[in-house]
Amino acid sequence: MLEDRVGLAGPVGLDAAEAAARLRAAGPNTVAAPPRHHLGVRVLHQLTDPLVALLLAAAAVTTVLGDYPDTAVIILVVLVNTVIGVVQEVRANRAIAALDRLAAPTARVVRDGRELAVPAADIVRGDLVRIEAGDVVPADLLLVEASRLHLDESALTGESVTVVRTPGEEALAGTVVATGRAAGTVLRTGAASALGRISALMTGTPPTTTPLQRRLSALGRVLGLVAVALSGLVFAIGVVGGRPVADMAITAVSLVVAAVPESLPAVVTLALALGARRMAAAHAIPRRLHAVETLGSVTVIASDKTGTLTEGRMAVQQVVTADGAPYGVTGTGYAPHGTVHRDGVAVAVPDELRRLARAGLLCNDAALSPPDHERHDWGAVGDPLEAALVAFAARCGLDPQATRAAWPRVAEHPFDQSQRWMVTVHASCGQRYLVVCKGAPESVLGAPLVDATAEEIAELTAAAHRLAAQGLRVLAVAAAMVEKIPDPAAPTGLRPVGLVAVGDPLRAGAPEIADSFDTAGVRLLLITGDHPATAAAIGGRLGLWRAGDPLANGDDDQTAHPDTRVFARTQPEQKLDIIASLQARGEVVAMTGDGVNDAPALRRADIGVAMGGGTEVARQAADLVLVDDELATVVTAIGEGRRIYDNIRRFLRYALSGGVAEIMVMLIGPLFGLAVPLLPAQILWVNLLTHGVPGVALGAEPAERGTLRRAPRSPQESVLGGGLGLDVLVTGALIAAVVLSAGVFAAHRGLPWQSVIFVVLGLAQLGVALAVRASRPAGARHGNPGLLVAVAVSALLQVGGVLLAPLRELLGTDPLGPTVLLACAAVSVVPGLALRLARRRPPPAPSLVDIDDALAQRDE
Repeated sequence: MLEDRVGLAGPVGLDAAEAAARLRAAGPNTVAAPPRHHLGVRVLHQLTDPLVALLLAAAAVTTVLGDYPDTAVIILVVLVNTVIGVVQEVRANRAIAALDRLAAPTARVVRDGRELAVPAADIVRGDLVRIEAGDVVPADLLLVEASRLHLDESALTGESVTVVRTPGEEALAGTVVATGRAAGTVLRTGAASALGRISALMTGTPPTTTPLQRRLSALGRVLGLVAVALSGLVFAIGVVGGRPVADMAITAVSLVVAAVPESLPAVVTLALALGARRMAAAHAIPRRLHAVETLGSVTVIASDKTGTLTEGRMAVQQVVTADGAPYGVTGTGYAPHGTVHRDGVAVAVPDELRRLARAGLLCNDAALSPPDHERHDWGAVGDPLEAALVAFAARCGLDPQATRAAWPRVAEHPFDQSQRWMVTVHASCGQRYLVVCKGAPESVLGAPLVDATAEEIAELTAAAHRLAAQGLRVLAVAAAMVEKIPDPAAPTGLRPVGLVAVGDPLRAGAPEIADSFDTAGVRLLLITGDHPATAAAIGGRLGLWRAGDPLANGDDDQTAHPDTRVFARTQPEQKLDIIASLQARGEVVAMTGDGVNDAPALRRADIGVAMGGGTEVARQAADLVLVDDELATVVTAIGEGRRIYDNIRRFLRYALSGGVAEIMVMLIGPLFGLAVPLLPAQILWVNLLTHGVPGVALGAEPAERGTLRRAPRSPQESVLGGGLGLDVLVTGALIAAVVLSAGVFAAHRGLPWQSVIFVVLGLAQLGVALAVRASRPAGARHGNPGLLVAVAVSALLQVGGVLLAPLRELLGTDPLGPTVLLACAAVSVVPGLALRLARRRPPPAPSLVDIDDALAQRDE
């Protein structure tokens, strides 16, 4: 008995006293709020990052040295980064709160024998709840009554087709009643409900750190150790050489500051901010700043089907008339506009097809709603599948309202789960009646039909199987003209009218998008809750799956085969397992989706990408929101992410090579008779000018051609990998060689060699900034004039260090004549010129997409 199964009071509902007692005992029917962290804990979490800790140490050093401007800049960078990190952490927790907004605010329950509306939060286990079309199911219900009940479960399962629920089955919290009405007793509330389980998944799924964050953390640790070790070596050499301990201590600490690129966070922040602005122009809104770069490192994109790769709307895609003629139908969403074609050629609508469209329109309870100020496209009123039939009729030239008015319904037999068909009877102007039967092909074509041979029925049945194998929902339609109103529960004299195949069509350009991902070296996976046949059909059209390829299905071990690219019948928990398995293999995973069922996976992935038209839960859980719902935008965003990472590496090559050069000059200089090559103030001045504005300007470099034709960097590769570490050492050694050569020559000529070293070191580093900038084809637009201005201003200030008396007194330099300064400038060009010549090679093959030009055109 029902009472025995659920332990409840039965279908008559509870009394008010019992409901109140259960509410006190079990708590409200709400999703558990995320644990709150004290602001101090959040701030401390941000400050424990190795690079931030290194910056704080650098701030302490500059304070000891009295370099208060540098201290202020470093503290400001740390403060901004901390504020941004705390704000993003708070935002991440909003995904849980969004589940509350998804739940039904009120519900109709039966208590004390009376039906009344109560807050959904007050529902308890055992309540008798009534639901009808348009309602959100407030808790998990065991149905005791159901009349033509169709539920839209897409937000929970990803299934785009509504499902029929009958007495004895469950209706899950968060689903929407598309048609019909029902009553059910509450089985589970709050955290135990379907929504609650997803909330628990999200609560137990902390957002992952991005590849860039992990790489910079590792870099911070390495830089700290290396800088301290080498500075200690310089200190020891100086002391052994007879230099005062205090002087060498200050020199060693200055080298620590010089070796640490303290403007790196500023460069990263600028690059990410510019990338975010450009992504926003391309209709992709980053919710976390680091998400901008993460897309450039993505190796796998796990995509939901419904609403992401497909339109998320039901549409008639193929039809077969009674004579076996196949037709295709195209259109956008539920808009009543489209074309009918045969063999790929648009055709006029024949009478047989028009009769099929009319029959599907009449045996139908749905309608279409036009665009309004809140919605920019046509919508469905009622069952989405039936709404697709209405749109199909309109695309065949029928006016839905006029046709229904001309054929008024006089009798009906609602959809019957046992018979699996629906029958309606319509009056005609000739005192005759049109009977229309619509339902499952095996039911309609298996009924006694007239004017149809066994061969014709077999041909239609084979066509239905063929369409179903393509992942489409197939309906058969039969009709008859009779003299009097028949019993709609037992229609007779029906003739086949044809087959209608309904599905969720691919978004325009989806196959091309999949090809673009392949070109960029990113593997696209399809993860859906749909039937395996539907998933296989969609995967085939996207080029992700062919007969014989592995296809994960439901209870299978979906992570077992590493080459699986299509996952069907996937539950939210399984999506987490799939993503975790990919990450364990070293992949950087982006997850795209729009439903509640996608939210935990969106949060677990390295970067979650939500559709702007999806659920609020998905948007809050994601790192990037596609305002235009176009997956093609992700391709542009990937290119932008790669550009940002390239610029960060470009800055590191420039900044770290300067630090290496300064340390080498201080270590090797004494061996050539240059006792103290640079004073602490001179080191800090060079560091300020070179690592400051010019370094930050490098973060705004445009993308190089071929950005989207190269494979993503290995997730295991460090930020200095791919030969960058060697480039830093070689560039640093080249700068040091030029600087020491200039110093030794000046010493032999009796010139102020320390000032020569000071000028050449600064100018040589600025020349390297110009040498490492992004390669652009001849005549290309959209360069980076800001870098040129920054280098020019810094060069003037560097030379001013030996020309202006106040600066000479501050820095301890000597004046240099025009001839010596010109010679210093000429020598300083050598490192940058050598690097530029070394980069010359045949240009790469033209890119399918030039990211910089594409985004610049959008901005214009």
